[in-house]
Parts: sequence; structure tokens; C-alpha cells
Amino acid sequence: MSVSDPAKYQAALTAAALVQSGMVVGLGSGTTASLTIALLGDRLKAEGLDFVGVPTSAATAELARSLAIPLRELDEVEDLDLNLDGADEVDSQFRMIKGRGGALLREKIVVSTARRKVTIITAEKRVERLGATMPLPVEVSLFGLKHTQVKLADLGARTSIRTQSDGTLFLTDGGNGIIDCRFAVSDDPESLDLQLRRIAGVLDTGFFFGLCDLLIVGHADWVERVEAPHRR
Repeated sequence: MSVSDPAKYQAALTAAALVQSGMVVGLGSGTTASLTIALLGDRLKAEGLDFVGVPTSAATAELARSLAIPLRELDEVEDLDLNLDGADEVDSQFRMIKGRGGALLREKIVVSTARRKVTIITAEKRVERLGATMPLPVEVSLFGLKHTQVKLADLGARTSIRTQSDGTLFLTDGGNGIIDCRFAVSDDPESLDLQLRRIAGVLDTGFFFGLCDLLIVGHADWVERVEAPHRR
């Protein structure tokens, strides 16, 4: 496997090693999750690793199928033994921003069913305050999209409706839109999350709270494993 980012590879390798035969595993979306899935495909071929994956996006499902990883839909399983996914930002309280890839709602539904929730990142994704390096994705109904955008702006956000490279509207796998919101960096993201979710048209936000048990942080030649306080 060609590896352009050694830190990402180290993190993905450590995460993939957590999977044991017989497990039902949530498979996240994004570049780090995709690398982890590729490594799981290697283990399946080399070791005969026997597990079932539950994908969080159509792109993840396509990748897993190409590697002969058996898949189930979420409603076909009772729960997950493990969830493996990346994050765009993680603070010291294990609060996260996710959704740069546009799969935030499905990712949140899947991770919420897992008994052990593992987040895979590289060191630059750790931040003092959420929103420091990237906007907050907010998944919204297409109906009244621009009115929802105005209401988000009324909360103090600089907003942009996400589009694809050709200028067409970006759609999630669920057929929804994404509005990326830049807020002043806040010490109270929970309150902001509540305000956002009260807006009619908002389906969910890229804030993920209480959804990380183990943080795997990749560095160029070593890996840091940090258990969330509630798991210590």
C-alpha cells in the first residue's frame, strides 16, 4: 500500500488492529476512515478476519465491497461492537466537529449504536476550541434552504451553502443540503448546538458530544491512544 501520510497510516493501522473476528463494526467516512477500511481489507485477505461492516455512507459501502468486506445495513443488526471513524476537530473534552465529507447525520446515527466508539485522527486535528480551524457543517432540509441559511446567520454565523466543484448543490446520501457555518470560537458548543437544532429545517449539526471512547492520534513514527475520562 502506498502511504503518503505516515501519521495517518500509523493511526489507521492501530485502529484496524482493534477489529476481531465476530465483530460488527461501524465503518466511517473520509480519508482516514477509508485508509482504515483498506487495512481491514488487507487483514481479511491475509488473516481470514471475519467481521461485518456497517457503512456510514455510499462511498464507504462502495470501498468496502471492492475489498470483499461483508456489509449489513444498520437496521439489520442489533448494535455495533465497535465504530471506527475520523474527525475534523477534537478538543480536550473529546468533543468533536465532523462532517467535512458530508456524512455527518449518518455517521452520528451509526456511532450512537456502538458499544465502543473509536476516533482516528492525526495530531493537527486536536484543538483548544472547536471551530478554530474549520466551519461547522449543518445538515439541512432542501425545502426552505435559503430561509434556513438566514436563520443560521441570525445566530452570528458566516454561512455558505455547500456546492460541488462544478457549482451544483452538494447533496448528502440522504438527499439533504449542507450549510457550512463559521462562528466566533466559543467555550460553550453545547449551547450553540441546542440553538442550532431548534431552527426549523436543521436536521443535525456537525457537533459530536459524548461519542468518543478512545482517541487514536497518529504521529509520523508513533501512535498516541487516549481513553476518554468516562472510560478510564
